[in-house]
Amino acid sequence: MSLTVVGSQSTQREPTQTRGENRAVRPKVGKTSLIMSLVSEEFPDEVPLRAEEITIPADVTPERVPTHIVDYSGISPLYTQSFKLTQEQCIYSVNNKKSIEKVSLVSAVPLILVGNKSDLVEHSSMETILPIMNQYQDIETCVECSAKNLKNISELFYYAQKAVLHPTGPLYCPEEKELKPSCIKALTRIFKISDLDNDGTLNDSELNFFQRTCFNTPLAPQALEDVKNVVRRNMMDGVKDNGLTLKGFLFLHTLFIQRGRHETTWTVLRRFGYDDDLELTQEYLFPLIKIPPDCTTELNHNAYLFLQSVFDKHDKDRDCALSPEEVKDLFKVFPYMPWGPDVNNTVCTNEQGWLTYQGYLSQWTLTTYLDVQRSLEYLGYLGYSIIYEQESQAAAITVTRNKRIDLQKKQTQRSVFRCNVLGARGSGKSGFLQAFLGRNLQVTLQMLIPPSARSVAPSLLPALPAHYKLHEVMPDIDFLTETDLACDVVCLVYDVNNPRSFEYCAKVYKQYFIDSKTPCVVIAAKSDLHEVRQHYSLSPHDFCRKHKLHPPQPFTCSTNEAPSKDIYTRLTTMAMYPHMAQADLKNSTFWLRASVGATVFAVLGFAMYRALLKQR
Repeated sequence: MSLTVVGSQSTQREPTQTRGENRAVRPKVGKTSLIMSLVSEEFPDEVPLRAEEITIPADVTPERVPTHIVDYSGISPLYTQSFKLTQEQCIYSVNNKKSIEKVSLVSAVPLILVGNKSDLVEHSSMETILPIMNQYQDIETCVECSAKNLKNISELFYYAQKAVLHPTGPLYCPEEKELKPSCIKALTRIFKISDLDNDGTLNDSELNFFQRTCFNTPLAPQALEDVKNVVRRNMMDGVKDNGLTLKGFLFLHTLFIQRGRHETTWTVLRRFGYDDDLELTQEYLFPLIKIPPDCTTELNHNAYLFLQSVFDKHDKDRDCALSPEEVKDLFKVFPYMPWGPDVNNTVCTNEQGWLTYQGYLSQWTLTTYLDVQRSLEYLGYLGYSIIYEQESQAAAITVTRNKRIDLQKKQTQRSVFRCNVLGARGSGKSGFLQAFLGRNLQVTLQMLIPPSARSVAPSLLPALPAHYKLHEVMPDIDFLTETDLACDVVCLVYDVNNPRSFEYCAKVYKQYFIDSKTPCVVIAAKSDLHEVRQHYSLSPHDFCRKHKLHPPQPFTCSTNEAPSKDIYTRLTTMAMYPHMAQADLKNSTFWLRASVGATVFAVLGFAMYRALLKQR
């Protein structure tokens, strides 16, 4: 922290004015003497032209921050510009009427007015200086002191530190006597995060959690009642059902500031990630997290518990789905809406098209897998690190080990898997993706899915204890990227009714996957239609036999009911056990054992969530 003591050379005579001289910078008001008295704790016999720059260690200051003091006396105009100060006179002499009259301030930093040499007069200059303080919002306070007898010297620099660390300007408008809009916005987000049950009030438990989070100490029951009584006496709707409302919360912070307790509000704001401009800091939103090559990112158990509590908090009708209004309410703590309407096309929804609990978690899983920085940002807006009392939301992320190690050890610790779906245009990839979410062809056509919304279809696979993500790859075979090829399993889709459809699958496999260890499955889509002979040197069955692949798996989404998910069970198992030979995966006993055990896990998990809702 840097404090600048503004003034000019403390010479015995007025310097000759030169063109462009700042007449507001007055000499002989005692700036250098103030610094010397603070450092040596005695008035200097001889005052130098300018005090050397001084740094006061953090452990000897009230606010526990290092303080750098710069004497502005005799500093060149070029140095003046580096402080972004113009026409300033922060220190005046109480026995010099002209120095008071010359006080003039235009600044982008907090200021305090200092009336020095109070030992030379018996009267106070406050009546004269108060109109000036009211004229300039940047002035935090005014202190009268004496460098000679050390009166209020320590207090002066305490208030200077306080003005820098806890400025009034960003929080409060003195003319309107109310909080500024940016402060209201920040405190409203803090209130919503702290309102753990989303009932619009902070009950005693939530107030105590808030108090402990921000100030490391709970409030005694009587202290809680005293706080609420203060609000009750001043506003009608500040307390409701014995809980503090948002209006009451904002009133309390207005009261703190009006009583000079800015540090209380600033402590709260900084605990919730805000900087001096009332913006969330980059350090808060994007904590450092190291992700080695060939590793992926997943949400851990605590993160899912937190996200479940957020869902539960906003699912007001307890139908295990979020309506558009409930989704909007959930994201009110964000500066923008992070999820657009296309989310409903890529994850599970109910009959009304609302986001289910399963689909909600799937979207979070997808975001964390594809863009962990964005996931960290979103968790930051929701207050994960505060609610779970973690150093940062990076504690919610698990970085998996290198996939090569999984293959060597023949086991994986990952729970999120990616399947890339490739096929020629019109082969049925979109229908295959939507069937993964339980949607048949009729529902898919009604949704009129645009290409941007159909590229990814994540879901919690009901048959296996894993998060599974399908990704549609654009069909240009010559421009497949590393991302198109980086996956846990590959789906090659062809249209049984199109004689030129399989050729694409064969070329992709031979060009990119024939020598890789990535499991591949061929999907014979639109199997409800007449199967025609493919214009390729080998039939799909012969091609799979030659390359030791599973026979083409028939699939159709043109059904009256939800399409079968058996194929997705097989894909997920292949992703989880890539080291197993194709012959092992053909074993029906293995598939039955994997599917049955996993189905019990998934059904039990969803049933437990419903039971939790009933207990509330």
